[in-house]
Amino acid sequence: MGTHHYNLSEQFEFTGKVKTLSIIGIVIGIGAIAYGFMSDAHERTFANLLLMAYYFACVCMSGAFFLAVQYVAQAGWSASILRVPQAMAKVLPLAVIILLVVVGLGLYTHNLYHHWNAPGITDPNSANYDKLIDGKSAFLNVPFFMARQVIFLGVYSIFAVLLAKWSNNEDLEGGLNSYRKSFKYSCIFLVIYGFTTPIFAFDTIMSLEAHWFSTMFGWYNFAAMWVSSLATIAVIIILLKKAGYMSWVNNSHLHNLGQFIFGFSIFWTYVWFAQFLLIYYANMSEETVYFYKRFNNYEAWFYINLILNFLSPLLLLMDRDNKRSENILLAVSIVVLCGHWVDYYQMIMPGVFEFGPKVVDGKPGSGFGIIEIGTALGFLGLFTFTVLSSLSKKALIPKNHPFLQESLNHHL
Repeated sequence: MGTHHYNLSEQFEFTGKVKTLSIIGIVIGIGAIAYGFMSDAHERTFANLLLMAYYFACVCMSGAFFLAVQYVAQAGWSASILRVPQAMAKVLPLAVIILLVVVGLGLYTHNLYHHWNAPGITDPNSANYDKLIDGKSAFLNVPFFMARQVIFLGVYSIFAVLLAKWSNNEDLEGGLNSYRKSFKYSCIFLVIYGFTTPIFAFDTIMSLEAHWFSTMFGWYNFAAMWVSSLATIAVIIILLKKAGYMSWVNNSHLHNLGQFIFGFSIFWTYVWFAQFLLIYYANMSEETVYFYKRFNNYEAWFYINLILNFLSPLLLLMDRDNKRSENILLAVSIVVLCGHWVDYYQMIMPGVFEFGPKVVDGKPGSGFGIIEIGTALGFLGLFTFTVLSSLSKKALIPKNHPFLQESLNHHL
């Protein structure tokens, strides 16, 4: 099979129903957020904004991570599909700005991170004084916290934009100069990313419950963001293929993506269960409180999380033929994406609403309704609009990638 079978200048046209639906989703999201604030559900609205802003940023971050892994591994199979993660990576700066705004406003209004940012919590003369939080205040203080957020997310964005830029330059100039730069800086990026994403997860999510900590939490989050990004890449590619684009993508490419989704879903489960088992076995009250809240006040979500993120990919992607089926891989990828929304919901909501949906001291708890569904649809619409807009600006295939021929002739 040669390249003459394919249109190497093929571009995606972002028009019609998909564009309209993405705009409608954004409008619904804005309406749901406004509804949340006007109904005095400020904490619940901020919690959902954090959930979706974090999810949005993590998927785009992991798009850049996918690119870096392919460059460092000098992988050939993926060369023809790199435009999709590149489009996700190019949207990362926008996702970063949104997340920083949500985190910053959450701190300022005390609707988020009040476990360590409440007034007087580190003042021994205050009624709110917490000795444990005071001991962590050198790390958990607003200036240092926001500085880490800006630095980590800023560095990820720079590398994401550079990797996309060099791929575009490769199309224009040919040769290996841009590829060598991509390889070199991907090596640097992977080291930075590997060391800093656990800290980023500790800050953004784990510090919502600042009394509790787990050294495995960072890798648990890494597994979630990585498999979510793989599922997103699979969904976009399959839907593009169904729409008549990317005819060079065959069942072997889908098989590789299916293997990644299957493998890292198992890895996510391994880290989740290892964290759970160690805490369960040790039975120390300062550790078990994390799962106690989730099991008692969010019990349904607790089990849905495991069903969607472990059992579904395990049972549906174990078979080789299923990994190579567009429809099955698409369905499993959507299930996994919904599952990791539940996963992030389980991470965030108990840290904001310890008692779940119960009303405590006259204050409403968490819930599932207009705010949750609308905010999720809004960010889905925003992600779709920005990523597909980015994807439409360049050819769908990096025509001068040195391993393109290997990818076009990829068969397992």
